[in-house]
Amino acid sequence: MKEVLLKTKGLSKSFSNDGTLQHVLKNIDLELYRGDFTVIMGASGAGKSTLLYALSGMDTPSLGTVTFGDKVISGLSPDELAVFRREHCGFVFQQIYLIDGMSVMDNILSAGLLVNKDKKALVHYAKELLKAVDISEETQKKFPAQLSGGEAQRAGIVRALINSPELLFADEPTGALNSKTGLDVLDTLTRFNGQGQSVVMVTHDMRSARRGNRILYLKDGAVLGECNLGIYKHGDAERHNKLSGFLAEMGW
Repeated sequence: MKEVLLKTKGLSKSFSNDGTLQHVLKNIDLELYRGDFTVIMGASGAGKSTLLYALSGMDTPSLGTVTFGDKVISGLSPDELAVFRREHCGFVFQQIYLIDGMSVMDNILSAGLLVNKDKKALVHYAKELLKAVDISEETQKKFPAQLSGGEAQRAGIVRALINSPELLFADEPTGALNSKTGLDVLDTLTRFNGQGQSVVMVTHDMRSARRGNRILYLKDGAVLGECNLGIYKHGDAERHNKLSGFLAEMGW
């Protein structure tokens, strides 16, 4: 039986828009499992990113609870949530948030030193991760403006992984990349997941979604259905057909 890493109970999120209450997430009960590559899909406005932010503690729900392990994080203060995210979560976004005035290596170390004060060990681990995503020692010395889109996003993934997060959250990580570069980023995420890294990814892209072993489909703020694809295998046509059939049933 899989270990539950994160769960929600009655998770709801509402916003006031010109005096009208908009219910973005509606009473979601959900379990995420350690080691899974979970993909959240749905039409624009379905609440995908709002759900990801609520799961990760980047946003607080209006109602309900989010429990990470045995800790209810939805009741933590902003400062407590910041510490929690730093120690337990990693984040990769469509927009690549590297600090312009720092080299690739310094960008990664600046995140790692917030948790691990052993700089020598941290540098060693950063080099291992950078090597794993094909970022050379020469490129590690470059500044973000000198990187290609793929290099910058892979560096962002390393920064997200430097503190060995229990859960990596990715919000449209290939959305601003071309086809080849996006594929490299997906290969990187797939490889780390194969090594045991738990991943939750929001995407609207079929090619990206196929990398997940579990697909959740969100509609009007609620989980309408899910599809279990098993472990990703390159060139698996049946995987594509199964996901396509599922999405057609969901009305995608």
